[in-house]
Amino acid sequence: MIIGYKVAYTVLYIQLNKLTSIELGVEPGMVDSEVVPSSIAVLVPILRAANEIEEENPRVAYLCRFHAFKKAHSMDPTSSGPGVRQFKCYLLHKLEKEEELTARHALRTDARELQTYYQHFYEKKIRDGEFNQRPEEMAKNVQIATVLYEVLKTMVSPQNIEEKTRRYAEDVEHKRGRYEHYNILPLYAVGVKPAIMELPEIKAAIAALCNVDNLPMPIIHARPDDSTVPMERLKEVNDILDWIAFVFGFQVRIRCHT
Repeated sequence: MIIGYKVAYTVLYIQLNKLTSIELGVEPGMVDSEVVPSSIAVLVPILRAANEIEEENPRVAYLCRFHAFKKAHSMDPTSSGPGVRQFKCYLLHKLEKEEELTARHALRTDARELQTYYQHFYEKKIRDGEFNQRPEEMAKNVQIATVLYEVLKTMVSPQNIEEKTRRYAEDVEHKRGRYEHYNILPLYAVGVKPAIMELPEIKAAIAALCNVDNLPMPIIHARPDDSTVPMERLKEVNDILDWIAFVFGFQVRIRCHT
């Protein structure tokens, strides 16, 4: 299936393959999500997911990037948007190299590899990770799982998606509302913190929000897996907003009305 898509874009590749990374304005080591033109910014989560899983599964990362390329071409087939032509060329060059490297080590079909990895990722990062990961880490993993399932649906017909995979995807969709960001100020910023977070009054407010020592911890019940044994575990929360979200589901309800 992937080879078929590559043939479809051969003409585009020939038209663009003379551009170098210098002409594209792409610095060595720059990751894909840093060079996405604003007109196709919806591709950023897909490319970020590819970057996150690349070390663990290069082939699935390649499939995610190829999906991003197809999506970019469908959104702007004439490459008329600012920087779109250069971005397509950059990504296509990258895909050409990755296809050769990752195809050599492929033990299964791409569809089987992706579905197997999706199940593994869910079980490790979503199902088990819910007990020991911070909200920002869970939010990132939920986003990655969402991307993986989106790519899988473009490669596998609905009747060939396993029941277990569908159950996992439904649980991920349910968790998206819980872990999407609603706060104006990031309580758990990844990377460099905004300067406003260093103000004494902001620090005091955050300390108050994080004081959950005397609150009863919410209980997580059985999650979708192959086990028939009921599971109940205490869910560690990081702040009052996190606690209220788990106990009352207020963020999910707000999301439904925005």
